[in-house]
Amino acid sequence: MMDRGEGRSAATGIGTGRGYGKTILIGDMFVYLGIPAIVSAIPQSTVAVVREGREQGWTLLDNRPEVPGYKEAKRDQQVRSISDILSWLGLSARPGLRLEIELGGDLVAGSGVGASAASCVAIVRALNERFSLGLTDDEVNHAAWRGEFAYHNKPSGIDNTASCFGGVLVFRQDPSTGSNDIERLRLAQPVEAVLVNSGVTVDTAGKRAHIAAFERREPAKFASYLDLISAQAGAMREALVRGDLRAVGRIMNDNHRLLIDMDLSHPEIVRMAERAVAAGAWGAKVTGGGRGGYMLALTPGTELQGRVASRFGREGYITMNTVIGAV
Repeated sequence: MMDRGEGRSAATGIGTGRGYGKTILIGDMFVYLGIPAIVSAIPQSTVAVVREGREQGWTLLDNRPEVPGYKEAKRDQQVRSISDILSWLGLSARPGLRLEIELGGDLVAGSGVGASAASCVAIVRALNERFSLGLTDDEVNHAAWRGEFAYHNKPSGIDNTASCFGGVLVFRQDPSTGSNDIERLRLAQPVEAVLVNSGVTVDTAGKRAHIAAFERREPAKFASYLDLISAQAGAMREALVRGDLRAVGRIMNDNHRLLIDMDLSHPEIVRMAERAVAAGAWGAKVTGGGRGGYMLALTPGTELQGRVASRFGREGYITMNTVIGAV
């Protein structure tokens, strides 16, 4: 569970907030179709600071570390997102509103790690503190979800939920109602992992069109793959609960093969996953929306984690040593 005690008193005129990044172990692209996904918040986070600005309206200082080009590619979406959040919270209509929003933290902004959700959660929490809005955690999460529309068209809510509440979650969405069922998993102990960026920034909103096209071309195959992925998610849930990380890794590899066949991975991530497994990772796959972004490698133990991360670091990749189930 995230520490909600960060930040300075609203009496200082400054509000701060934090949103965690995430990694999805399975079910990444199919949540809106009712397929269960398993997501974990990660310790790397985005921090927002909100203070009085010098100009009418709001200004942004985005000091987040990034995959080169990511922030520029997402700039227009980010502006719409912040404007939507301010409007949803009823702040944009306040006369004389002057805000400076500063983003920082150690989450490397890039496709696949919930960078937009982490920033939305952080900004909402900072605004909540700055203006003493008295939002509950559920209300913070909902406002962050509203901010995600600018990035994802119609977000499932999985990223902002992990960012807001932390933990390892089984996330299921009812396609007919849009309601979410969330189960928190209790791991025997946190598990080390490595996230490696492919350098490919993805337009997440376009992913559903790609999936829909695959379904139109091969409806029977598409349906059978959804059944397989749902079964894999159930098997991974059981493996995580009993602490069978070898089984988790095998399921990750099997799931990645399906995603490759659906053109939801990327040639660079396929090569990265193969190299990670060759270096000793217990499993490796694309994580997040797919077709670029990050590769997730399961590397239990700091020694294995360091070995896999070093291999990619020597080759110039952006890597994050992270932990599943630590927050």
